[in-house]
Formats: sequence, structure tokens, C-alpha cells
Amino acid sequence: MKTGKVFLVGAGPGDPKLITIKGMEAIKEADLIVYDYLANKSLLSHGKEGAEIVYVGKMGGRHTLSQEKINELIVKRAKKGKVVARLKGGDPFIFGRGGEEAEELAEAGIPFEIIPGVTAAIACPAYAGIPLTHRDYTSTVAFITGHEDPTKEDSSIAWEKISTGAGTLVFLMGMSNLPEIVKNLQRCGRDPMTPVALIRWGTRPDQKTVVGTLGDIIDKAKKHALAPPVIIVVGEVVNLRKRLNWFEGKPLFGRKIIVTRAREQASDFVELLYLNGAEPIEFPTIQVIPPDSWDELDKAVDEIRGFEWIIFTSINGVRFFFERLNRKGDLRLLYGIKICAIGPQTASEIQRYGLAPDLIPKEYRAEAIIEEMGREDIAGKRMLLPRAEIAREILPQELSRMGARIKVVTAYKTIKPEEDLERVRELLKNKEISVITFTSSSTVKNFLEMFNKGEVMGLIDGTAVACIGPITAKTAEDLGIRTDIMPSKYTMPELTEAIVTYFSKRGI
Repeated sequence: MKTGKVFLVGAGPGDPKLITIKGMEAIKEADLIVYDYLANKSLLSHGKEGAEIVYVGKMGGRHTLSQEKINELIVKRAKKGKVVARLKGGDPFIFGRGGEEAEELAEAGIPFEIIPGVTAAIACPAYAGIPLTHRDYTSTVAFITGHEDPTKEDSSIAWEKISTGAGTLVFLMGMSNLPEIVKNLQRCGRDPMTPVALIRWGTRPDQKTVVGTLGDIIDKAKKHALAPPVIIVVGEVVNLRKRLNWFEGKPLFGRKIIVTRAREQASDFVELLYLNGAEPIEFPTIQVIPPDSWDELDKAVDEIRGFEWIIFTSINGVRFFFERLNRKGDLRLLYGIKICAIGPQTASEIQRYGLAPDLIPKEYRAEAIIEEMGREDIAGKRMLLPRAEIAREILPQELSRMGARIKVVTAYKTIKPEEDLERVRELLKNKEISVITFTSSSTVKNFLEMFNKGEVMGLIDGTAVACIGPITAKTAEDLGIRTDIMPSKYTMPELTEAIVTYFSKRGI
């Protein structure tokens, strides 16, 4: 059997966007992904279909697998011809035991590659607004393991030299040893007034930074109940954080926001929230799937030359329609047919297929389409409406009343997905969620149905509710849920901006 290959991949410090391009390519190629505690789990979603995923995390002295067992696992699978991606938090060669794993692979004759990663040693201080070197402060920096017991007789740390030998000291995995680290630095000549920063979960939306001095940082760490993983930065450069703290100053920093939109449509919204510093919690209450039968939509596509208008009221309607159209013919079948899109996002999806909508109402809802169509001569005109299996009937009813000959076909259906309900319930119960977002009436209804009857009102008490528009807000109101946030334009960017404005006005 052909021998496989192992990629020792630096997964970065926590922010999944800090993975390297080469690291991402290895994840996508792997038959087996072996990841540890500090590797962001969202990276696993980029693995190919059917890839095996194994967690080997070590936390607080508790090992899922010993290092020997991890070595044995990756060697054994590679010998069976598998491509293995070994995801390691930060960089594999900066206190990541990557060198030991590489030695095992070399000894076993397994081909391997080292893919460096962005180490937490530089990334976490950067996200806390602390440059490790600065011309006006220091030109030297040292990285030290904080995991080693500083009191042991055969310590490999030369405290007498390191304490004052570098301008900036960065300790990784040192939170449990903080008192001894502080004691040894002062014992060996470091000024008790030297600034210190403790950065927990650096580069992530839940990053927390505590600043003090060697003289008071232990008390401050206790006051803030800091627990690992923490990066410790010692040096005058810590003072620059006052001016350079860019990440924690984002408008939605530290806020957990539930996104109930279908997963295949949520990426843009999740990205907008992320860019504003929030931690999006994807909890889709809708899953978009094909209809039970394509017959209805396929028949409409076969008869497409008989229509004068096609009305799209969602991105999903566009996608499924063009999927079936491409099976039957191509865009030339739509020559001369006018197209209506309910809003700019739907219009943007249509434009991906090389077409420009003829009509986009000023207000992005069915009533606005009716109003715009009222200005057209639509009596006797044949219209096609590809939409969800269950949808509001006002549009076809009103257009029919105006004389249009409208054909409604099911292009897709929505169902309630199986999601991590217990995690969301616990977050709501602990009042860790800042906002719940709803982007359609179905997301509201399904959200309520996923919990026990009468449970939701107590769970969301004190949590802001954001609705994409008045129809969704009306559904929420009818079900007993108030709406705190609603944009003037019913798009994801506007909804994000409305959430930012809501918190900025309250100064919280």
C-alpha cells in the first residue's frame, strides 16, 4: 500500500481567519484531521466530505490522548495510505511539540510537511494592541514556556539572564505558574513597576485582557478570575495598549449574537457581525431543501416562453429556479421576459447569472411589489412565482385581483434542522446572549417550536430581539415577542448597522 503523508499544520491562535492558505489546503486534502484544544473547531468544516476527525486535546492536565498515542495514531494512518492533517494551535514548532511529532514521522519513514502557523505569542499581543517590539521601547523579545515549573532544580529557563536580558518577555501557557514567574522575574532584577498584560483567548471575540505591573498583576488576575489559556506579556510595550487597542474597541466586541437564518444563507450576515467584533452563534431554525418533487417547477421551466414576468421573493427561489433552468436549457430561454426581485440581495443573486432585474421595489416586501405592479399594465399578463412551499398568499392573491394570470410553483421547502439546542439554551439561561436575530417569520415560529412550550419567554428576558423587517416583527409580536431592533431597509448590512446603533446609543 502506498504510504500517505502527514501535514503538521499551525492552526493559528484562535481567529480562524489567521490560518494560512497552505494550512487550509492541507485541511481540505486530508483524509484524517487530528486537532487539539486550541485549534478553532470552525476550521474542521473545511474538511472534505467523509474526512475522519479526531480530537486529541489536552486541557488542565487532562489528556484525551497521550503524546505517544497521538504519534502512534498519525503514523499508523499514514502507513495505511491516508493523508493526515495534524492541526496544532498556533505554530507547531513554538511550544507545540511539533518537533517531537516530526521526529516520530521521520523515524517511521513517513513523508511529512511542516506548515507554520501564526503563533499566539505574537498574535494575541497584536490583538490586544501591544507591539512586542517598538523603536522607542525595545528591540528585543523572548518567548518562554510558562508551563515549566519555575521552582524545579533543573529548570531550562535561565532566569538570571532572561529577566533583564530582553525588553519584552512573552510567556505561553503560564497562568497556573504566574506567582512563580512574577517572583523569579523580580528576584532576578526586573522592576516591580514593569507593565504586565494577561491576554485570555486572544484573537477571539471573547478575548479578555488584564493589565497591571509585576507588583500587582497576581491580585488583578485573581480579581478577574482569569483562567487558561492566557498569554503573559512583560515589558514597557504594554503601555502602548492605551492607544493601540483596536480589537476590543470594535462596536460589537464581546457580544454573542444568535443567527437563526438558514446556514447556507447566513455566511454574509455572520461575516458582518464578526467584522464588528461580535461572536455569531449560528443556530439555524430553518433548513432549505428541495421540494418533494421537481415536477411542478420543471413544467413551469418547460413553459417558460409563455410567461411575461418572473417574480423572485427570495435568494433560494432564484437558486433553485436557475438550477432547474440549466438542466433544461440556458439563459436564452428567458429572452424578453421581465424579472422582478423583492430586494437588493435577491437582485444580486439574479445578477450572478448575468441578468439584471427589471423591477426592484423601494421597500423590500410583497406589499411593495404589489404597489409597483399596480403602476404597470399587468391585466392578462402571465407571471411565474417560484417560491417556498409555505409562504404568504398576499402577493399572488393581489396580483390575480389586478388581472394578472399568476402561476405559483414550489421551488423549495423549509424544515426545522437538528441543531445544538442545549448549548443555546444554556447560553440564554446564563444571560450570555446579547441579541437574537430573526430574518423571516419562519425563523421566529421555528425558534419557538424548538424549545419547550412556554420556556422561551423566560430565557430571552433581558435579551434584545432584532427583526429584519415589519412582517417578521409582526409575526414575533403575534407570538408574544417584542422587537427591539429593526432596520429601515430590510437587508443584512442594514440589520447589522441597526444592531451596532442600538448598543452605541445605550452606551453599553
